[in-house]
Amino acid sequence: MSRGIALVTLCLLGSLTAAMAADVITTKVIGSEFVGKYKHPASFTELDNGDLYLSYYGGDGEYEENSKVWGMRRAKGSDSWTTPVVIADTPFLGEGNPVVWQGPDGTVWLFYNQRYGDTWSEARIKGKISTDGAHTWSDSFVVAYELGMMARGRPIVLNDGNYLLPIYFETGKDREMTASDTASLFMFFDPKTKKWSESGRIISRTGNLQPAPVLMSGDHLISYCRRGGNFEPVKDGYVVRSESHDGGKTWSRGEDTAFPNPNSAVDFIKLQNGHLLLIYNDSMVAREKLTVAISTDNDKTYPHKLVVGPGDKDYAYPVALQAKDGTIHIIYTQDERATVMHAEFSEEAVLKAK
Repeated sequence: MSRGIALVTLCLLGSLTAAMAADVITTKVIGSEFVGKYKHPASFTELDNGDLYLSYYGGDGEYEENSKVWGMRRAKGSDSWTTPVVIADTPFLGEGNPVVWQGPDGTVWLFYNQRYGDTWSEARIKGKISTDGAHTWSDSFVVAYELGMMARGRPIVLNDGNYLLPIYFETGKDREMTASDTASLFMFFDPKTKKWSESGRIISRTGNLQPAPVLMSGDHLISYCRRGGNFEPVKDGYVVRSESHDGGKTWSRGEDTAFPNPNSAVDFIKLQNGHLLLIYNDSMVAREKLTVAISTDNDKTYPHKLVVGPGDKDYAYPVALQAKDGTIHIIYTQDERATVMHAEFSEEAVLKAK
């Protein structure tokens, strides 16, 4: 079960922790040993050469001007993560929510949010690209100009070859809640024309944000979203679900699911065999009990569940991917947004879990 301890600067960054469940390997990627007490939400992608490339934003805190976007790499076959390097930083402005993704043509994309005021409702989406495997990055460019637009999830490729970037429009001037008209939506990128366009918005009971879409077949997509509202314990806080039947242009009204949600991000991906994986906090009270659920019947039921983050610790902003070798990887943060964690397991570990 054990693997080498994740190493970063001077072999001190990262350590093997106890597995959260049978057949799950859990390691710390980075924590308080490296500069900046705040390290939140992380995103990662598998590059064409098999490397894992990860990005997070960090600094003195969520709303501090010294927050920067950092990048680090785990080379194929290695257990070690490289020392983080700054890949996006704007003087006097805070950055947030980096998203890294390698497109089908080999271009690596970085999306991140840049905040211009006191809350995230005054942010815009910026972007950079890399054509050398995330070793160097272009100058930044604006993806969405409207204040309140933010990124969180990796793009997916549609059947027409366009990229679908999950984004959301956050409203409200309160740092402790989002207004009910906060809504998920998507940006289309046409690789031929290099132009961006915008989808319709997902409207729901308490608002919703940070959508995670999956292409089911043809023009049919399903998206699971984080609920809006405040961070207080509630009795009616659920993950929000919406569908599109026109390739993501318009979306059904967002409806509550059976999955609890404590106002925390979720992720939703399609596995290589067509099964669907949802990762969420199985609680309405706190960001605890990080749970993986798998559907083998096209989103009808999710009978297979595995808790990869048990107990009363905090687990936030999970991101999932299945590597080319079939391994499922989950990146998330814990310790009040101070530590980035990495879990690895097979689909079989979820299917056989009790």
